[in-house]
Amino acid sequence: MNLIAAVSNNWGIGLRGELLFSIPEDMRHFKTLTQNKVVVMGHSTFKSLPNSKALKNRVNIVLSHNINLQIDNAMVYNSVEQLLSAVSGFSSEDIFIIGGQAVYEQLINYCEFAYITKVNTRQDADRYFPKIEEMSNWKIQCRSSEKSYNDLTYTFVTYINDNVLKPANSFKSDQS
Repeated sequence: MNLIAAVSNNWGIGLRGELLFSIPEDMRHFKTLTQNKVVVMGHSTFKSLPNSKALKNRVNIVLSHNINLQIDNAMVYNSVEQLLSAVSGFSSEDIFIIGGQAVYEQLINYCEFAYITKVNTRQDADRYFPKIEEMSNWKIQCRSSEKSYNDLTYTFVTYINDNVLKPANSFKSDQS
C-alpha cells in the first residue's frame, strides 16, 4: 500500500476540515498516481472532497467507526481488519491511503511507499501526517527538484519503508 499527502514543514496536513495547500501541480500529481486505483480515507476526509462525493475513476473506501454509515459510490469499513481483508484482492501498489491523520497513523506500517509533497512553509494545522523522517524504517528513495507556486516552494519526495507489516491475509501478488 501507499500513502500520499501534501505536508508543511511541521508535517501539518489540515486545518478545520480543509487541506492546507491547493497547488495545481500537486493536485495533478495526486490524480496521476491515484487514477484507476483504490483510495482509502476516513469519513472526515471524504466529507472534505469536492461536493462530498467519491473521487471519479477510483475505488473509494472509507474507514469509519459509524457502523450505519452508507456512502454512494464508496465502500465503508469499520475496522482496520475489515479494511485489510477487503483490499486483499487488490495489488498493494494500487492502494493509496489519502488521509486523514488517524487513518495515516493506523495504516502507515502496512505501506511500502509514501508520496509526500513537502511544502516549505510552517502552517497552522490541527491535523498532521506522521513524521516519517524520524522513523528508522522509512528512507528517502527520491526527491524532485524544488518547484514553486505563488509564494510557496515544494518538492515531491518518495519514501520507502524497509519493514512493511503484512496483513494476515496478504495482498494479491503482482504476478497473479
